[in-house]
Amino acid sequence: MNKRYFLYFSYKGTAYHGWQYQPNGISVQEVLTKSLCTILRADIELTGAGRTDTGVHARLMVAHFDYEGTFPSEFDLVAKLNSFLPIDIAVLKIVEVQPDAHARFDAISRKYEYHVVLQKSVFKNELAARLRNNLNFEAMNAAANTLKDFHDFTSFSKVHTDVKTNNCRISIAEWNQMNDEWIFTIQADRFLRNMVRSIVGTLFEVGRGKMTIDEFEDVITAKDRCKAGVSVPAQGLYLVDIQYPDSIFKIVNCKSLFSTVL
Repeated sequence: MNKRYFLYFSYKGTAYHGWQYQPNGISVQEVLTKSLCTILRADIELTGAGRTDTGVHARLMVAHFDYEGTFPSEFDLVAKLNSFLPIDIAVLKIVEVQPDAHARFDAISRKYEYHVVLQKSVFKNELAARLRNNLNFEAMNAAANTLKDFHDFTSFSKVHTDVKTNNCRISIAEWNQMNDEWIFTIQADRFLRNMVRSIVGTLFEVGRGKMTIDEFEDVITAKDRCKAGVSVPAQGLYLVDIQYPDSIFKIVNCKSLFSTVL
């Protein structure tokens, strides 16, 4: 009998053409699926919680898969996968979920971070976006806070996508400084394609003094992608958290099946 599992993992996206299978480039989904199939000696399909673009990173991503049978008590699938996977992909934990649980459709919130450095850094050139001029982060924070007052984010969405609605509920949107980085954190029940990168690009316009907070709100109400700023580089973007209701897990409050704990 098939059982369904959620696989929690992280990856550095620099070498990959995003999460999802691509015809002309290697993806995280392809590498992780091949490793899982090899170790379990079965045809496994991984369904991710969403897609990330080329160069985007994930501190925490989730995918589900079905597997027939049970694992021996001494079998540590997390350890075996991590010994098989390349250095830039790491499995964090695997948990059993209800048979109809879905990594994408059952998610109740997602959280992203966008990392910015203001000086050249040889250690972060693939892990953060560099800005060559100072920004007014106080004004950017004030503009970001207004995002929670809106629901339709068509202006920040890639055009011609296959979604039924461009409505999202944003619960967190703020800039914070951590050492030599500025980090934008945004959490919502769902995100549109390219939404975070275009929001950050438009906030940069506010930070440079080229757009007022009122004009930032006008961009949102216009529901026109052409009114928003350019999308910022992918290397600064991280998916950092995905939350699910307790009801989808087989063992509530004890969500870890294999060894590694987040």
